[in-house]
Amino acid sequence: MSNWYSESSPLERRTFWASFGGWALDALDVQMFGLAIPALIAAFGISKADAGLLGSVTLFFGAFGGWLGGWLGGALGDRFGRVKALQITVATFALATFACAFAMTYNQLLILKAIQGLGFGAEWACGAVLMAEIIRPEHRGKALGSVQSAWAVGWGAAVLLSALVFTYAPADIAWRLLFALGLLPALLIIFIRRGLKEPPRAVAADKTPFFATLSGIFHRDVLRSTLIGGLFGIGAHGGYAALTTFLPTFLREVRHLSVLGSSVYLAVIIVAFFCGCIASGIISDRIGRRANVTFFASACIVTVLIYIFAPLTNGEMLVLGFPLGFFSAGIPASMAALFSELYPAGVRGTGVGFCYNFGRIVSAAFPFLVGYLSDHIGLGPAIGIDAAFAYSLVLIAVVLLPETRGKVFEQAAATRA
Repeated sequence: MSNWYSESSPLERRTFWASFGGWALDALDVQMFGLAIPALIAAFGISKADAGLLGSVTLFFGAFGGWLGGWLGGALGDRFGRVKALQITVATFALATFACAFAMTYNQLLILKAIQGLGFGAEWACGAVLMAEIIRPEHRGKALGSVQSAWAVGWGAAVLLSALVFTYAPADIAWRLLFALGLLPALLIIFIRRGLKEPPRAVAADKTPFFATLSGIFHRDVLRSTLIGGLFGIGAHGGYAALTTFLPTFLREVRHLSVLGSSVYLAVIIVAFFCGCIASGIISDRIGRRANVTFFASACIVTVLIYIFAPLTNGEMLVLGFPLGFFSAGIPASMAALFSELYPAGVRGTGVGFCYNFGRIVSAAFPFLVGYLSDHIGLGPAIGIDAAFAYSLVLIAVVLLPETRGKVFEQAAATRA
């Protein structure tokens, strides 16, 4: 990271850390849910399918919020400021996560998870477009890959907090304490307000009607990119959701690991995820977006199938956890740069929001499918089949997409100044 970071302007650096922090704290709130699933099943007397529905609702409303956030980044952000949009979205998901700690029924938790999804979906879309437009083209893949690695930081923080809370507090109280800590991301709002100035706005977009901006991604000039990008998003989000939502439960109930034991396995995967994001950004800028995604998606399919279906010892699973986390990171780390480069300035925010979040809407079914199938074929096979199918969709999409590495954005130089 040091070479591109040292060449960055003060505005590029401030934007990077604001986006990095927001995405890390997004992950902290979202990953708390997967770690709390066993406790939630016991607390509310629900099935794995019901627990999977909670994850699906979060993903679905995260997609809706992300699409709206992309619209804000592409249209409203040009008028009123994207930094302000980031402040609102961070506050939304932080307060919703905190409120989950006080849910007394399953339905209350379902509603609060939906609100949380609206916040974190919009936060990614706004931050991704802001970063993509400010960072210079030759470093875009590396910078956005580094931002994506923040997910591993937040995920790791969630695992550490979960291990501490569930070790020292009764299970019926521990999950509530875990969600209460979700208020921490609100502190980022102060940093965003004080540490990041609003970049120059695209004057041309000021006169663009809202609905013209929204429907512009279906214009014949960009329709192909929109449809294939949506398929890419389905595969990328579906594979990740199928794998990670029930992974802590798989380690505890199928592999019979303790909370602390499963945390060690997750720690290996998380560190590998961080490394994979950084590596994907570097490789993407060197060999291109398509070749990079093809490599990571293919390797991920093979690794997931081995991890789930092979008769591995716990020690072998611990070792294989590193390539599992590493390869699963390469696809999400490439999406922000790739989707941003598919669209012109007038519809870029909406296009990124659609491709990323249409995939999330459809992939919202994957956690529920894993939970449902696990009641019939077992949790391990359910995870493996769903994840492999999803990553296969990524391979199909990337073959159909154009190579976009090095694309120069309009007004890029003025924005970085």
